Amino acid sequence: MATHSSVRGRATRMRALTTTMSAAIAVTLGAGWLPATSAQAAPAHSGPVDVLFAGSLLTAMQQKIEPAFERATGYHVVGVANGSSALATEIKGGTQVGDVFVSASPKADASLAGAANGRWVTSYREFGASQLVLGYNPRSTFASLLRREPWYKVVVRPGFILGRTDPATDPKGVLAVDALDGVAMSYDQPTLATLATSSSNVFTETSLVGELQAGQLDAGFFYQVEASAAHLATVPLVGTGLFAHYTVATLKNAPHPVAAAAFIRFLLGPTGRHLLSLEGVSAIVPATTVTP
Repeated sequence: MATHSSVRGRATRMRALTTTMSAAIAVTLGAGWLPATSAQAAPAHSGPVDVLFAGSLLTAMQQKIEPAFERATGYHVVGVANGSSALATEIKGGTQVGDVFVSASPKADASLAGAANGRWVTSYREFGASQLVLGYNPRSTFASLLRREPWYKVVVRPGFILGRTDPATDPKGVLAVDALDGVAMSYDQPTLATLATSSSNVFTETSLVGELQAGQLDAGFFYQVEASAAHLATVPLVGTGLFAHYTVATLKNAPHPVAAAAFIRFLLGPTGRHLLSLEGVSAIVPATTVTP
């Protein structure tokens, strides 16, 4: 029969052996002699990807797409937001250098295609759409009228301040003018046509939301994606059916082509589509490839 002394001795030797084995395993892992886990084996990417994107996507990009992409890949997004037409002009003029161009209108991509335009874009993919709506300030004295009456009867009332973007720099400004002119003709509202030619209350795409939220405007033209992201009260533009058509393209001489390809895959993939759908962008699946 084993004595208490021998039992204690065996227990002591077992503890010593366990300690020695643990130390050996730790040294072996530290030296890299054992296979790493799959998480350890996946190298994290690094470096920037320069994305030039439509200002209507500012909040969705900064708060949803960019953080999710960076977590998924390790790349860092350097984003520049502006009106799509303005960005296209800056790309052609060499004042903006980017990897990826995300536009709110295929016309902006077409302006970058072909030898005469520098062949900055050779093809693009149309991936989503967002309806043009009227966003309004709920504290406006006209707010209750907008909720009860057709928008085109309210915006022409004396004292109503209606904001929009410049059609020369932003496709949304073009659609706003189309909405005003089209309804002016269809519903015999000539005052709307006058509003379409006015140069007052015209703002950049990235500042229009702030002007409305600050109470400087009674209402303005927005895409549903930016209205949703900024939690704006909206009413439908009865008598119109106008949409942003979002596209994405890799630019010529992209400084970071591998990161650019990763960003486009993410944007068009299930996570990117889901995040944009939460903000009011209806996905086109699969994205349509167009060669201008």
